[in-house]
Amino acid sequence: MPRFLVGDELGNIKSVGYNPTSQEESKPVLKTLHDGTITGRTKGIQKLALNAAEKTLLSAAHANGAVSIFSLNEDDQLELLQEWKETRIKSDQSFIGLAASGSSVFSCTTNGALLMSILKDDNSGVNHKLAALPSRLCDWRLSHDRQTFAYGGDEVEVSLWDTERAFSPPSESSAKGALANSKKRKQSDTLFPGEVWRAKNIPNDFLGLRQPVHNTCLTYLSPSTSANQQHLLAGTRLGDMRRYDTRAGRRPVAVFKGIAKVGGIKTVEKGSSEHEAFISDHGSNLYAVDLRNGSIAYGYKGLSGTATSLAASPTHLASASIDRYIRIHSVVHLPDKVGQHLDKKGTVLERVFMTTIPTVVVWDQEQDTVPVNEDEQEGEDVWESMKNIVEGDGKA
Repeated sequence: MPRFLVGDELGNIKSVGYNPTSQEESKPVLKTLHDGTITGRTKGIQKLALNAAEKTLLSAAHANGAVSIFSLNEDDQLELLQEWKETRIKSDQSFIGLAASGSSVFSCTTNGALLMSILKDDNSGVNHKLAALPSRLCDWRLSHDRQTFAYGGDEVEVSLWDTERAFSPPSESSAKGALANSKKRKQSDTLFPGEVWRAKNIPNDFLGLRQPVHNTCLTYLSPSTSANQQHLLAGTRLGDMRRYDTRAGRRPVAVFKGIAKVGGIKTVEKGSSEHEAFISDHGSNLYAVDLRNGSIAYGYKGLSGTATSLAASPTHLASASIDRYIRIHSVVHLPDKVGQHLDKKGTVLERVFMTTIPTVVVWDQEQDTVPVNEDEQEGEDVWESMKNIVEGDGKA
């Protein structure tokens, strides 16, 4: 049964479980894990990050600049382990990135305040490391192995950084080298210490005018063991999707124009299939996109508000919308050949009304168990018994 964790504008954290195998239990189960109504909107949830290792840890970034680490117990209760505050964030700024890896929690704000917080083994305290990134950021993502992170924003090109070097103080030699290089190259082409790669704007339009840079969201497309070889997908305010391969140069290897219909790309999330991504715009549109040619494979109907957050599991997709609904969507695997017709399309399976506006949704990372058909299981048992008979005869 897929389960998703949801944060809302009042600071509540809830879980939504959906069981597609049982008709009686198919209705989503909504359960409150943390009640934040006492503090209200001042401590609303802006980001959630889950680390399902030996002990499931849930991190939350709040509107007042606080970051919390909870332990998710087996009885679905959240126990607060530690909480701290990002002092560099201002009232008109917000968290645009949060990630958990091991005992470390990474947070990033719109003004470029990057923080790595390491939880002690006995949960008695937290050690912090600070880093500074450019301001006017819109999205920040950490790679699956935490070796790199990427960001983009308003007049901020998509950029790839080495995580370890980003939190290391620049050496004297590298500082001198950066100063020398800045005299030879344009400032926009000079990489910061720790920066591995930076995108370059697309060519000017047919009038020779510069194209505006406004990356609203981004995500990693595929895991990579090399920090210098990454595949990234970014959405823009103009409604385009840009795909980057850091080995192929600084400009996009593909630009998919006009994907968003209203107000540009709001959010993007990589699907479980190799060439699949889900995007929403500032209207009420939510699409599954085939990354091989940039076409819309199918769209989800029934949304009456902007989907501000998406979470994909191997079998389902969850969306959090400003119309106060959490929706559970079906996912259809893309065809093997580009442009091949789909026999069916994704639909909205269930929707759960929240009394407050949900702000973020994440998958709980529990693998869904696929039920086994009884007839298929009986056939497997027959073949297994025949195999044993043949092996027995051979030994005789």
